[in-house]
Amino acid sequence: MAGDGVERRGLMFVLSSPSGAGKTTLARELMDKVAGLQMSVSVTTRPMRPGEIDGHDYFFIDKQRFDAMVKDNELLEHASVFDHFYGTPRAPVEVALAAGRDMLFDIDWQGTQQLREKARQDVVSVFILPPSAADLEQRLHTRAQDSDDVIRGRMSRASHEMSHWAEYDYIVINRSVDTAFAEVQAILKAERLRRDRRTGLTAFVRELQKQLEN
Repeated sequence: MAGDGVERRGLMFVLSSPSGAGKTTLARELMDKVAGLQMSVSVTTRPMRPGEIDGHDYFFIDKQRFDAMVKDNELLEHASVFDHFYGTPRAPVEVALAAGRDMLFDIDWQGTQQLREKARQDVVSVFILPPSAADLEQRLHTRAQDSDDVIRGRMSRASHEMSHWAEYDYIVINRSVDTAFAEVQAILKAERLRRDRRTGLTAFVRELQKQLEN
């Protein structure tokens, strides 16, 4: 439901970026500051990191359960990243969109491609770029979650991930979190107002016309 009372269908708001470029920070900012937004919680086969909570950050499952979800078409998208598997459960997304709530996705280009193939009209995709390679490397070291070898692997992978930038609807260069957040928030606000997404607009306009004609 929109703020003006006109019903609308929810949207899938996708943030992607190379690891360390800031998509997770921006996603948390959106969840804290934007109403009507629900985080899509992915399933993953990777081990839980310190501070993560099962069911909040991810649903941590084994490979057997993951394969069963793929086979039963329970995932909207799934991908392999650094030898681990990730996927988006279908049911909670479909329920939210039908109720006019927006779903926020923190996924990579592979997942975004699959979402677009299955529900293009519902997907709004934003790719977050770092301002420089040096900045990206510094952020990865600052996180202090990975070894030097893993960080080198992530830097190498970043170039490949960035090659998919043109597949996205919007590009945001994350020079500062505040500026990048303002830009991402502006994109979401505008997309919520798209005519074709506001399913209640026809009835609203007809009622206005009826009032004017009386």
